[in-house]
Amino acid sequence: MGDFKPRRRKKVCQLCAGKELDFMNADDMRKFINEKGKILPRRVTGTCAKHQRELARLIKRSRMMAVIPFTK
Repeated sequence: MGDFKPRRRKKVCQLCAGKELDFMNADDMRKFINEKGKILPRRVTGTCAKHQRELARLIKRSRMMAVIPFTK
């Protein structure tokens, strides 16, 4: 009787919902990296596979342009 687990709602990809990301906007990029500067996985951010690849590319580009640091 103690095996009840509440169902979790599936996260909706924010980028599929219409949100646009720009690699020059550091505030938006920081939502997808942890405190050490690593890119967060799909299961945490809720992005789809297509947008996770795009997101990783944008984060790496913003690191190279010195918008966000490589590490903190």
